[in-house]
Amino acid sequence: MKQLAGKIAVVYGAGSGIGAAIAELFHEEGATVALVGRTESSLEATRRACADGAPVSTHVADVADAAAVETVTNGIAFEHGGIDIVVNSAGILDETPVIEMTPEVWDRTIAVDLTGSFNTARYAVPHLIARGGGRIINVGSQLGIKGGTGLAHYVSAKAGVIGLGKALALELAPHGILVNTIAPGPIETPLIGGLSDEWKRRKRDELPIGRFGTPEEVAPTALLLASSPGGDLYTGQTLGPNSGDVMP
Repeated sequence: MKQLAGKIAVVYGAGSGIGAAIAELFHEEGATVALVGRTESSLEATRRACADGAPVSTHVADVADAAAVETVTNGIAFEHGGIDIVVNSAGILDETPVIEMTPEVWDRTIAVDLTGSFNTARYAVPHLIARGGGRIINVGSQLGIKGGTGLAHYVSAKAGVIGLGKALALELAPHGILVNTIAPGPIETPLIGGLSDEWKRRKRDELPIGRFGTPEEVAPTALLLASSPGGDLYTGQTLGPNSGDVMP
């Protein structure tokens, strides 16, 4: 039996990187998957990878736009008959020293990387309650735990994602909704393209495993949290596929 057979999963940031890997693994495990990204074209490769099996749909929304997220969420629930799992892997990242950071750069990063997690959870919760419970999985970062240079905006947003997950876990547990955060270390995705080669070299040298991870090495953590019985005892947790960068 496939682990997510009969489940309906919404994956934000599904066009590339960790989000795409999670969407493809969820589909492989039997879930109906709704792929959400900022452009239709960004979702095409993921849609093709999920061509066989359970239904797949694509939807355009910026996670920072609450009205767009509400519309897309309600549309997905109507199209597929409900929502059981929500994953938010959408994010942006650039390296900017705080002395050079503009309020606009700060605000946009917080809007996408933190407020986006609120928006995607907020508008899914009524649909999860209607199904008798479900799972919310946000992708944070180990930098939200340990900090990082040149990344004050990103670190602050990801620390907020971890805190948001704990608060939602407490509030939503009575409804049968389990909320957790994945805090990966550096992963070889387009997201890290905004970081300098020097930053990446120094970070790689810090890692006990000695290398960055791949999206396919992170996706099984999301599957664990989404599945039953594997994920049934996890809520308010932060799981770290991070090459040993953080050891709680």
